[in-house]
Amino acid sequence: MVWIPLFLVACVVTAVACARLCRAAIAAGGHGAGAGGDGGLTLGEAAFLAGGPGRVTELTLVSMHRARRLFLAHTGWATVVGASDGGDELERAVLGAIGPDGQAPVPLLRPAVAAAPCVRRIEEGLVARGLAVKGADRREAAAGLRAVKGAFLLALALGAVAVPLVPEGERAQALAAFALPLTASGLCWAMGSSPRGRWASHAGRRLLAGLSAEDPLTALATRGPAVLEPELRAALGRPTTP
Repeated sequence: MVWIPLFLVACVVTAVACARLCRAAIAAGGHGAGAGGDGGLTLGEAAFLAGGPGRVTELTLVSMHRARRLFLAHTGWATVVGASDGGDELERAVLGAIGPDGQAPVPLLRPAVAAAPCVRRIEEGLVARGLAVKGADRREAAAGLRAVKGAFLLALALGAVAVPLVPEGERAQALAAFALPLTASGLCWAMGSSPRGRWASHAGRRLLAGLSAEDPLTALATRGPAVLEPELRAALGRPTTP
């Protein structure tokens, strides 16, 4: 049976990749669980746990837009319309990224604000409380996710090569066999792709789950730009349909 060696290769690669992702997920999710996890969350902290520095940037931009300190145009430009000083650290980081011209495209603001010291302090505080995943654990989880994706594509390719070589009477057996590594790697890939799983530990996800989404800014922090009106989604460079 010529397909069996290819099937075994797919199984071994899938097992190694899934094990790597599971180990990384356990290490990330269990870091500091319960250490300071009973405290509340600020909106910025909730945004970081749900979507990382990019979500913090989006929350700050929309908050300033609603406070009429900033105008977000559907063309993707941010324009300062209020006082160019004051506000909290995040707002000052946005204003500093926009610069003296008072106008800048949102895609250029994202990396500048995400790298601001105030955002790093949010991350450090959440990690210290056991609510966020350490940077090293996050990178290992990302590598594990890439490995699982590669294993899925490899199993798919090997199955596509092997099945046509199998006699027609054995083809159903070969298809069922390759379905095993494809299902295993596909499920791990899907579960590992959650943004919250990337940034928040188990304790952090529990706190996020307890937040009410009735307030528009809280909904944005926890659920992302999909909750915004189409004009603001366009301004943030997001699809205009949720």
